[in-house]
Amino acid sequence: MSQPYSPMRYPDRLFIGGQWVKPSTDAKIQIIAPATEEVGFTVAEAVEADVDAAVTAARKAFDDGPWPQMTHAERAGYLHAIAKKLRERVEDMAKAAPMENGILQIYARGSAGSVGPVFDTFADMAQTFTFMERHVPGPTGGGGIGLKVYEPVGVVAAIVPWNGPAVIGAYKIAPALLAGCTVILKLSPEAPSAGYILAEVASELGLPAGVLNVITADRQASEALVMDSRVDKVSFTGSNAAGRRIATICADRMARLTLELGGKSAGLILDDYDVAKAAETISRSARVLSGQICYAVTRLIVDRKRHDEFVDALASSFGSIKVGDPYDPESQMGPVATSRQRIRIEGYIARGKSAGATIAAGGGRPAHLSRGFYVEPTVFVNVDNHSVIAQEEIFGPVLCVIPADGEDEMIRIANDSIYGLNNSVFTNDPTRAYAVSRRLRSGTVGHNGYRTDATIGFGGFKQSGIGREGGAEGLHAYLESKTILLDEDPVALA
Repeated sequence: MSQPYSPMRYPDRLFIGGQWVKPSTDAKIQIIAPATEEVGFTVAEAVEADVDAAVTAARKAFDDGPWPQMTHAERAGYLHAIAKKLRERVEDMAKAAPMENGILQIYARGSAGSVGPVFDTFADMAQTFTFMERHVPGPTGGGGIGLKVYEPVGVVAAIVPWNGPAVIGAYKIAPALLAGCTVILKLSPEAPSAGYILAEVASELGLPAGVLNVITADRQASEALVMDSRVDKVSFTGSNAAGRRIATICADRMARLTLELGGKSAGLILDDYDVAKAAETISRSARVLSGQICYAVTRLIVDRKRHDEFVDALASSFGSIKVGDPYDPESQMGPVATSRQRIRIEGYIARGKSAGATIAAGGGRPAHLSRGFYVEPTVFVNVDNHSVIAQEEIFGPVLCVIPADGEDEMIRIANDSIYGLNNSVFTNDPTRAYAVSRRLRSGTVGHNGYRTDATIGFGGFKQSGIGREGGAEGLHAYLESKTILLDEDPVALA
C-alpha cells in the first residue's frame, strides 16, 4: 500500500475571491482512504458563513468585475492556459483520487489526463459557437433587423460528486467560464483534491478575483448555497434524492438548473451476438470505479434461451476479477468509496437474496481483504425486472441478468425504469443497433459496449436528470438568449 499522498498546498484554506482564505471556523473534513480505512488527508470545511463569502465574491465578480465584459476569445485564452496547467498536475490528481473513492490508479491517471482537454474543447468554441444571430424581424416585431445574442446566465453553483469530481467539474466550469459566468465550485466531502488543484491553477494564472471560488462543504452548507437568491444557476451531479431537493428549491425561486442524476442502464444482448464476448466486455466495464458510475450498464437483458450460457460466461469473467489495493498495478478492481457505500451495497445484495434472486458470483466481502471498503464482484441471475435490485441504483459492482422472450420484450424491459441515462445494444448488425437505439428511452446508447461522449452531449431522460452537459448544449446551459430589435443594422456589427 502506498503512503498517503496529498497534492494540496493549502488544505486548511478555502479559495474565495481569488485568495486562499482561512475558513470562518476550525471545522475540518477527514478523507478516509477506502483501502485502509485510515485518514488520508484533511481539508477545511466550509459552513454557511463561508458559503455566503463565496457567493458574495462571485456576485461581485459578475456584477462589477471585468470577466463578463471580456470577449469570448479573451476568456478562451484563460481556458487554454488552465488546460495547460492541469496537464502538468495529472500525476497529482492520479495519486490522490484512489484515497478518495477507491479508483484504480491506472484509471485515475486516464481520467485526470482528460480534464485539460475539456477546457481546450470549450475554449475552441469561442471561434465556432454562434454567440449572435441576425434575423429579419417578423411582421409583429418591426424594425429593420433582429439580433439574437447569448449572454452569461450569471453566478453558477457547480456541485460535483465524489465519484468523478475532476472531469464532471470540468464539464461545468469550462462552459460556464467561456460564457462569462462566475462560479462557486462546491466539492464533495469525500473527494476535494481535484478542486483544490484547479483552484491552485486559477490562482497561478491570475484568473480575476471571484471568477472561480472553491469550497468543500457538507449537506447543510450546500443547501445554503442552493437557496441563495444571488446564485442564478445550479448545476448538480449526484443522487436523485438530492437532485429532487435542489429542483424544489430552484423552482421556488426560479433559478436555472441542470441536473445529472442516477441511472439503471440496460445492456441488450441480441440473438446474433456472441454471449462470451458480451460478458467479457461488460465485465471489463463494470469493474471501473467498482461500478460507482451513474451510466454503468448493470441490467443485462438476454434472450431466455441463451440466459444460462450468458450467465456462465459473465459469472466466470466478472467473478474472477482480482480485487485489491488501488495502487497495486496487479489489481483489477479497488474498494468502494466509503463505509456507508459498502453497507448500502451489502444491503441491496441481502435484499436481492431475500427476494429469491440467485447469485452466480460474489455476494460478499473478498476473503483475502480483512480491512477496506471492499465488495466482491456480484452477479444476480434470473432477476425479475420489477424487483428492487433491478429497479434501484445500487452504485456498486453488482450486475443483474434478466431473461426476455425476443427483441421487443428486451426493449420493453429496458424502458421499464424510472431512469433513462445510458443503454447498450450488443449486435453484429449496426443497422439493427440503430433501430433498437431509436426505441430506447435514454440519453445515450452505445453499440457493443457501454459508451458515452460528452464532447457531443451527456444527460438523461426521465428521472436521470434535466438538461445536457458537454458539446454545444453544454455551453447553451450557461447562456441566456436576448432578442434585440433595431431600426437598422448598427455600424459596429456591419
